[in-house]
Amino acid sequence: MDTPPPPAETPSALRHTLLTALLALVFGFLGAATWSYSGLADNRTRAFLMTNPDVLPQMAQAYQEQEAGKRLAEMGDEVFTAFPGAVLGNPNGKRVLVEFSDYNCTFCEASVKDVKRLVAEDPDLKVVIREWPIFEGSDVTARMALAAAMQGKYAAFHDAMFKAGDVTAAAQAAGLDMARAEADAASQAVSTEIARNLEYAQALGFTGTPAWVAGDTPMGGMVGYDKLKSVLAEAKSGDEAG
Repeated sequence: MDTPPPPAETPSALRHTLLTALLALVFGFLGAATWSYSGLADNRTRAFLMTNPDVLPQMAQAYQEQEAGKRLAEMGDEVFTAFPGAVLGNPNGKRVLVEFSDYNCTFCEASVKDVKRLVAEDPDLKVVIREWPIFEGSDVTARMALAAAMQGKYAAFHDAMFKAGDVTAAAQAAGLDMARAEADAASQAVSTEIARNLEYAQALGFTGTPAWVAGDTPMGGMVGYDKLKSVLAEAKSGDEAG
């Protein structure tokens, strides 16, 4: 997962905070166990954690995902509602995958093939792209992408930008009306969308791009085709069961 230069809270700082909280919970419990069981549970659990330190990052990850899931539920359908035109796949698809993306993110670029494969396999899949420019210079590209969406040419620009790596070349390849695109890119609607995406990402605890939401599952990082397909299948099963 690509992350921006260290702003307010870095991924390592977040992990440290989570691990500290988890350790406090674990050893707080152990304190109670010591009082009740004369230290037997305390000693055994301490020994287990000392010989299996990899468990703590796993606990932190699980805790982070659990909290993100709770925040997603509180957000309702907002995060699944695309900026007009900023979608890939079927715009009217019933199954929705949300991707928080930055054109200067190498892992976002590497994930393009996974998303294309999912779209090709599922004609009912709608991919909502949330432009989240976290790297220096990305704001200009994100704004042009949303301007392309306003002209109904988002997918063409999206593909061209990851291939060309140059915003002007991508805009021309997508066939944009450049005068209109430049005006739209500077519009309040685009500024509001970018600010909204930042709020969503922060609320879900994402620390870098790409980041994803499928069904009720938020995920950070380049999780890969198999994981995305699996989570989408689980979301589909849940919808059908409901």
